[in-house]
Amino acid sequence: MYRFLLTPRWLGILALTVAASVVMVMLGNWQLSRYEQRSAINERIDAAGRLDPVPLTEVLAAPGGGAGTAGPAPHRDAAWTRVTVTGRYDSTNVVLVRARSVESRVGFEIVVPLVLADGTAVLVDRGWVPPAPGGAAAQPEVPPAPEGEVTIVGRVHLSESQPGTIGRRDGRIETRRIAVPELAAELPYPTYGAYLLVDEQTPAADAAFVPIPIRHENNWQNGGYVVQWWLFAGMALVGYGYVARREAHARSGKRRPRGDRLEAPAVAPPAAATRD
Repeated sequence: MYRFLLTPRWLGILALTVAASVVMVMLGNWQLSRYEQRSAINERIDAAGRLDPVPLTEVLAAPGGGAGTAGPAPHRDAAWTRVTVTGRYDSTNVVLVRARSVESRVGFEIVVPLVLADGTAVLVDRGWVPPAPGGAAAQPEVPPAPEGEVTIVGRVHLSESQPGTIGRRDGRIETRRIAVPELAAELPYPTYGAYLLVDEQTPAADAAFVPIPIRHENNWQNGGYVVQWWLFAGMALVGYGYVARREAHARSGKRRPRGDRLEAPAVAPPAAATRD
C-alpha cells in the first residue's frame, strides 16, 4: 500500500521535508540560546541592583596605553555591574550624544570623562537632558559638572558597537553613539574600555539630569520564536505523513476491484384470476 514512498519522487519529497525540519529545529535552538543569553542579562541587571558597588578596578582592566587610547573591553558578563570610583570631571571635554530617547522624548545624553588620581579616565554618562528650543538637534543647556573630587556609583555599560561620526561644535565633542575607542581618541589621557551610567553621585547630581533607564531584554520574544520554529518542524513532518496517507488511500481506491452489479430477481406477475 505504501510502496510508492520508495519511488524517486517521494524519496525526494521526504528528503526536502526532513531537511526543512532540521533547519527549523536549528533555528529554534538558536533562538533558545538567545533566550538564555537575554535571561542571563536580565538576571545580572536585577542582581546588580541588590549588591553593594565594588571598586572600578575590580571589574575593568586599567588602560595600559598612552593618551588617546582605550583600555581592553570587558567581558559581556561585566555589563551592569555596580562600581564606585572617585575622580575629577574634565569639563573641557564634554561629549554630547544626540538623538537619544528617554520616555519617548528625544534629547542628549551628557558624557563627561572622570579623571582618576593615576591620570587615567573613565567616561561617565551623567544623564539625559532635553534639547534647547529650536529642534531636537539644538544644543542643550548642560548643567556644569561639580568641581573638585566626585565619587560616582554607577553601572558598567559596554561600549556601543557601531561608532558614529564624531565632530566638535562650540568646543564640545558631539556624536550619535557612545563608542569608547573612538571617543578615547579625542581625549588627552588613556581611557577605560567601558563607560558608566550614574546611579549615585557625591556631591549630588543636578536635578536637570534624567537618569538613563536600564531596560530589560525582551527574552520572551525569543522564547516565542523557539516554540514557533519547533512547531513548524513538527508540522512539516506531520504534513508529509498526511499527504502520504491520502495518496495511499487514493491508490488503494483505484486498485479496488469493482463487484458485479447485482440485479433484483424477476418477480413473476400474479396469476390472472379466473372466472368460474
